[in-house]
Amino acid sequence: MLPKGFVYVKDVIPGIVEQMMYYGNDNFLGRRVFGYEKPVAILTEKAAHALAKVEFELNKQGLGLKIYDAYRPHRAVQDFIAWAEDDDFSMREKYYPGFLNKEDIFNAGFIAKYSAHSRGSTVDLTMINKVTSQELDMGGIVDFFGDISHTNYPYIDDQAKHNRLLLCEVMAKWGFANYHKEWWHFQLEGEPYTRVPEDHFDFIVA
Repeated sequence: MLPKGFVYVKDVIPGIVEQMMYYGNDNFLGRRVFGYEKPVAILTEKAAHALAKVEFELNKQGLGLKIYDAYRPHRAVQDFIAWAEDDDFSMREKYYPGFLNKEDIFNAGFIAKYSAHSRGSTVDLTMINKVTSQELDMGGIVDFFGDISHTNYPYIDDQAKHNRLLLCEVMAKWGFANYHKEWWHFQLEGEPYTRVPEDHFDFIVA
């Protein structure tokens, strides 16, 4: 059972696509992250209902959302911190080729030691074509740690720029602010939990 104020996203948005990257092996750690026991997205009720409005608006354009991460237990963040100190670089080529050491990823602002995700109103996502289920071209993959991930990165093609702008515009319309270094990262403005670190939850994703 979830804590009061949290919901499974699928219960609010049945048609949304979930591909929870930290439940599987295709992520920058190369393995399942601590705290993820099921591939399900969880958010605060307020964030989930706001996201439903985004999904509805995109559906009218033949588009939809695919979620990669939502609520993130604090133990998962601690797992990231431990990973930064180990000698496993198996996923470097795909996710962080430009960094001499993993600690620099934190210093560059791609990973926080107290993540907004742990407050339950932040989500990592992209857009898909609802007919084909294919992801739209966003000019780069989720969780790539490099300048190309910056939302306004200029050296991507016009279609990818258009798609990033569309995602930001629709998300902003319904109350989500983009993090400028990650085109996929959105945080609900006026989120119900705001204190650091008191409001960084640690219940399991299950």
